[in-house]
Amino acid sequence: MAELTQKSHNLIRATHKSVSRSVRGHEGYEVRQRSIRIGLVNNMPDAALEDTELQFCDLLEAARGEMPLQVSLFSLPEVPRGARGKRRVAEFYSDIEELWSSQFDALIVTGTEPRQPNMKEEPYWQTFTRVVDWAAENTPSTVLSCLAAHAGVLYSDGISRHRLPDKQFGVFEYHIADHALTKGADRKIRIPHSRWNEVKKDALVAHGYEVLTSSTESGADLFVKKRNQCLFVHFQGHPEYGSRTLLKEYRRDIKRYIRGERETYPTMPKDYFDADAARILAKFQEKVLAHRHETLIREFPEAAVAESLEHTWRAPAVCLYSNWLRYVASRKANAAELAPIARVGRV
Repeated sequence: MAELTQKSHNLIRATHKSVSRSVRGHEGYEVRQRSIRIGLVNNMPDAALEDTELQFCDLLEAARGEMPLQVSLFSLPEVPRGARGKRRVAEFYSDIEELWSSQFDALIVTGTEPRQPNMKEEPYWQTFTRVVDWAAENTPSTVLSCLAAHAGVLYSDGISRHRLPDKQFGVFEYHIADHALTKGADRKIRIPHSRWNEVKKDALVAHGYEVLTSSTESGADLFVKKRNQCLFVHFQGHPEYGSRTLLKEYRRDIKRYIRGERETYPTMPKDYFDADAARILAKFQEKVLAHRHETLIREFPEAAVAESLEHTWRAPAVCLYSNWLRYVASRKANAAELAPIARVGRV
């Protein structure tokens, strides 16, 4: 949490579920009217729930430029939660039922940890599809992140995800196509990934999706398609991640291995650690493999490797989200200009 800006941290801490979260902090009717209103539907498990709030707000804060933003928090109620997650949601999140009668300029919908091979059997499937339908009718653009991207293309176009032989875990390089959302980005960018499944590029293209970032090694990352007047923006990866997020996930997966919750020791995230950090972590792996005991997780050398981590994907992430916010703002402005004409036409 220390890696995130204090402004974004205070933003989440200081707000209540019944109040709009203003990233810029301005008040007043005129500013609220000009603000881009974003609903963040955060479905991450309890351990990552608050970090995800902060990561997205930190990224939006960096990307907004002079645009005032308001961010409201929601979550799919069927996502399994323990006592900690339930308290957080009850205090800071609006009920999903409030979304249906609300006005937002955009949504961001996160994934969650998969529990069923068939996503249609997940307990939140029906509510998720209602969110997608609502977004298609009521927003100019909506972001679907990671598992939400997989669920979105399955629901909208019947495109199934495919299990990978190993977890796609680390920071991967992608080539960028020309598009309004990629304007100003380098031709090659790096984006973090942490997933066991993928949707394949050829299937996306066959169903009319435009793939904006792709790699021969790791497939499609960012892809878009319009439904009604809503541009759905899909990320298989996580541009919002902080510099230490993959380290935390790696530690979590090691802990699961030590506890016997997974059969194999997790693969080190690709192109993330420098040579010294990799050597330190390799020595820790040798120790765990020689004597698999739950107390060893206390010796995980997090502090020894954390300081060397670089946020190599920060600049392209800010660029992509800046372009997205400008797209949403332009559609909001166009709608405002057309509104008086529409009212005159009804007289």
